[in-house]
Amino acid sequence: MTYILIFISAVFVNNIVLSQFLGICPFLGVSKKIDTALGMSGAVAFVMTIATIFTYIIQKFILEPLKVEFLQTITYILIIAALVQMVEIILKKVSPALYQALGVFLPLITTNCTILGVAIMVIQKNFNLVESVVFAISTSLGFGLALILFAGLREQLGLTRLPKGIDGTPISLITAGLLAMAFMGFAGIVK
Repeated sequence: MTYILIFISAVFVNNIVLSQFLGICPFLGVSKKIDTALGMSGAVAFVMTIATIFTYIIQKFILEPLKVEFLQTITYILIIAALVQMVEIILKKVSPALYQALGVFLPLITTNCTILGVAIMVIQKNFNLVESVVFAISTSLGFGLALILFAGLREQLGLTRLPKGIDGTPISLITAGLLAMAFMGFAGIVK
């Protein structure tokens, strides 16, 4: 039951983009087409899950025993950057097709604050390793859901004739705000 609550909370109630406002840069920057949103969502899900596992293990078995928790943020940033580079190198050699599919999204993930945010949140929420992985997967699904919904709305808006004053970025921000308000309807389902 705990895992179901973590899932519902991470995807709908406390959506990382629409409720906690992490990952706004890729949310606004990679959401012009559904295809790119799907690619970014898949890459984020993959890296977020792996990064959460590695950062959790480093936190519990190195930082806490040595009582150097204050190094958490810089350590996590280094781990995430190294993981993204390793994944990029491995994919390039093992699966060139998948590497081509992810393309520019892998380097963009290095600077995606949702990855770092989730790694820090699992420690703050005192999750165990399994709960951390469920939270990471759920959060990445919530990120993907918000990104794909927003991309669909932006594609539809691209087909609509809008006044010059709100065309482009202004209508995108208005749409993002309305999408965030729609997700607020899930508030109260779980804590």
